[in-house]
Amino acid sequence: MTAMATTGEVVELTLEVPQGQVITYDLAKLCSALGISDPTRIAVETDGSRRALVTIYPSNPLADMPPPTLADMMMDRHGRIVVGRYHNGRPARRKMFDPSTGSAQRAMVFGTTGAGKSRTVQYNLACEKRNRVVSWFADLKGGQSAPEAAGHVDWHATTQEEAILMLRAAVAVAKARQCRYKVMGRNAFLLGDPDPLLSVRIDEANRLLERGAPYREEATYLVKELGRTGRSVGVGIELDAQASHLEELGGSDTLRAMLKEGEVTLLRWSSGMMRQLVADGLLPAGEQLMPIPKALRPRTLTSQLDGRVADDDDDDAPGTQGTAYLLSGPHPTAMMRHFRVGSIAPTPGLDPEILALYGPGDPERLEADSHPAAGEAYAVRHDPAAMAALCTEMASQQAQQAVVATGTVASPADGGKTRPARVEERVLAVLANAGDAMTADDVLAAVLKDGGKDVRLGTIRNALGALADRGDVDRLERGLYVLADG
Repeated sequence: MTAMATTGEVVELTLEVPQGQVITYDLAKLCSALGISDPTRIAVETDGSRRALVTIYPSNPLADMPPPTLADMMMDRHGRIVVGRYHNGRPARRKMFDPSTGSAQRAMVFGTTGAGKSRTVQYNLACEKRNRVVSWFADLKGGQSAPEAAGHVDWHATTQEEAILMLRAAVAVAKARQCRYKVMGRNAFLLGDPDPLLSVRIDEANRLLERGAPYREEATYLVKELGRTGRSVGVGIELDAQASHLEELGGSDTLRAMLKEGEVTLLRWSSGMMRQLVADGLLPAGEQLMPIPKALRPRTLTSQLDGRVADDDDDDAPGTQGTAYLLSGPHPTAMMRHFRVGSIAPTPGLDPEILALYGPGDPERLEADSHPAAGEAYAVRHDPAAMAALCTEMASQQAQQAVVATGTVASPADGGKTRPARVEERVLAVLANAGDAMTADDVLAAVLKDGGKDVRLGTIRNALGALADRGDVDRLERGLYVLADG
């Protein structure tokens, strides 16, 4: 069999274990038994039960991938696009919309650094534009993950504050559509009649949802709301992250359960991520996936006595970016690879090949009937100054709430770690949340409830005096204090 494979022939084995047993395999032992030093030449698929299909190739069949065609990018009658090829040449498809149920999709894309997640996201965004889907995209790497998306999506966010504003707007749009569809007597979404499909995507989602993130609680709630209410009204949600651990994604079993029922793509992973996939039910127990190496270069042994210098330079070995498993597809254990997206070599600016994928023209916009629900944030999404003001106001409110709730503040200079809030910060937080002017005694009583260190009335009076002198607090008659305007 190995002789056949080395002469350019493909060898396929169908294996089966006795009834009552479940087939398993050890990749290293399988390669050893077949005399194959390059594990990327072998593809193993199981049916999760008794049978396995082992295919041996002369060389890695996924080493070279072409760019996508326009036909690949367009939805078929089942709401699917072609995202790449399986090892045996079959088209690998991902569902953008389910016309049989009228459901928007929930999705997750996982992958370690350098696995090709950003290019995968770019391709999905380009396909959405081509199919007239409204794309709301939060790039929480400061816009660096997919800079070409700017101008080709309806809303492009780059901060956690703007991502929260986007999620709030999406939930409000979903609820507004629910009310309109109820009047219409409609219980499902019809593509483009009267509204376009809306896709909300959070890239680097772990930054928004991980333990200690400033907006974690609200973000988790909003994503769950979209998962519950958005499907039947044409509002989808996707999370793209470097890890799959529950604590990295809001710590919410409900959120994970909803998303894993959607489209799940697994790019190159770590061993810890694989264990978590099985533990969280994203991969059925007993199923195994062939590891995706970082580079397509078999390991060789070179004796120091043979007179030759070993070549340990891996720079010329082709990478495996974009290689993945579509866990929610019909072949979850079949390795596939996404189309080549963008230029092979880094470009000094925006990648012209990626820009070409998006195509000409403006992106699809949210329907006018939902603009009031989307609110001020949607209205100023293309006005950097106005959006920055909204985000600053939101960050300030969040900081004040954190001080009142815990008596601590996050220190940006120390990596976001919390420190005890200063007395002046605690006083400002109390006054910001007060409904009326307060006396020094009132401020003391409120400060003593914020969870911070106990203080005396004299300390509060000194803090109020310093804040008033600085213009942060206004002194009123009868010993009353309020937060200064502006």
